[in-house]
Amino acid sequence: MSRLRMVFRRVAVVSGGLIAGCAALKPAPASHHTTVAAVGDPSNLAFLDTLQRRTFDWFWETSNPVNGLTPDRTPDPPFASIAAVGFALTAYPVGIERQYVTRADAAQRVLATLRFFWRAPQGADSVGVTGHHGFFYHFLDMRTGQRYRNTELSTIDTALLMGGVLFCQQYFDRADPAEAEIRALADSLYRRVDWRWMQATSSRVTMSWRPERGFGTSEYKGYDEAMLLYLLALGSPTHPMDASAWTAFTETYQWGTFEGIAMVNFAPLFGHQYSHLWVDFRGIRDGYMRARGIDYFENSRRATLSQRAYATENPSHYRDYSERIWGLTAADGPKDTLMTREGTPWRLHTYWARGAALGDVRDDGTLAPTATGGSIPFAPDITISALRTMRETYGERIFNRYGFIDSFSPTLRDTTIRVRRGRIYPDAGWFDDNQLGIDQGPIIGMAENYRTELVWQAMKKQPYLVRGLCRAGFTGGWIENRC
Repeated sequence: MSRLRMVFRRVAVVSGGLIAGCAALKPAPASHHTTVAAVGDPSNLAFLDTLQRRTFDWFWETSNPVNGLTPDRTPDPPFASIAAVGFALTAYPVGIERQYVTRADAAQRVLATLRFFWRAPQGADSVGVTGHHGFFYHFLDMRTGQRYRNTELSTIDTALLMGGVLFCQQYFDRADPAEAEIRALADSLYRRVDWRWMQATSSRVTMSWRPERGFGTSEYKGYDEAMLLYLLALGSPTHPMDASAWTAFTETYQWGTFEGIAMVNFAPLFGHQYSHLWVDFRGIRDGYMRARGIDYFENSRRATLSQRAYATENPSHYRDYSERIWGLTAADGPKDTLMTREGTPWRLHTYWARGAALGDVRDDGTLAPTATGGSIPFAPDITISALRTMRETYGERIFNRYGFIDSFSPTLRDTTIRVRRGRIYPDAGWFDDNQLGIDQGPIIGMAENYRTELVWQAMKKQPYLVRGLCRAGFTGGWIENRC
């Protein structure tokens, strides 16, 4: 299933520093919150060059070149993740633009990926298939591409895959046969998805389906990463959801103030990042955000700032939390166990949707670099400085040949504890030894959006996405007069 389901501070943190105050953060003027800050410090550029190259290499070197499948994680890839494939497809054009690979080589990798997904068997059987009704199973066998064990047919992971597919359709715009086939396959894959079929229990989107038991009981409601899912479902020319689906989704939002900042709340930062990789929400607003006077980009900026404020306050007194080391989201953890720390219970987790929001704090002392890396465009100064501080503080324990490891816990330093993965260092804490595709993807993609707006600009020309935004009621900014 997808990665879901999480004291006021008198300081509101902004990209350039701290602003003291007792009131909730007021909406920034449009000229402030609809523009990404210019890339400045040359040392930041050098750092981003290294970070993007190493993260790209993870996708390029670990994906199966025959079928394009990307592992859920490494160094021990048990299965492929279709969401990770979507992030890989988004990373390949970044590699072209940064001259990591040739356009021809990247086009062949994309072509192999799309050919596989188009030709892979679909159907209601429980084995021997890759998907059903145009959707795909969350995890696939890395070699055969068929359903891995009893994993679910996933709506959100299919949407993340389609984000990469549709970006490639726009990026590979040349007349040569390979790029023409990329565009045709991308179109066919998207048009095949039967979005309406996944409106099983209400106007909202059902999370999953399994041949053994049918539709799952959970659906996407409340602000989360499913904005892209709804927009692609609304934009379909073949199997579109009714426009009421967007209203049904947004009516379950929770608006409130956390760390002195008013916003639509969702605890893990990935929910504020994923859809923004493909959609430039600066200056465009739906009915919900028009009533609040901000856009979704500004909302994600506020979520980012509130997490930094939470870590600076550090109510649980975890080691190393500060305005320079922070970031909670769904990620690996050291162990599922209950311990005692300073005389109080301390519940640790392995993979968990950590986060901090109004009425929902999930924090066991484990931080994830992707939480800050995926938020680079929202608050470049504080996110890039946090990433650099992590690398400078922990060195090769946190930053290796493929970029940042997935997560770390500076507080857990007892080396007698057996952890599920990674290693505990008595002088520094627990450090994961894995990298995950769904956490690598936001880092390289959002860094590129900050630097060149590569993905955003291509997707602004994507007619299916534009149609979905229009049907959801978005107006203003770059989408004005396009509906």
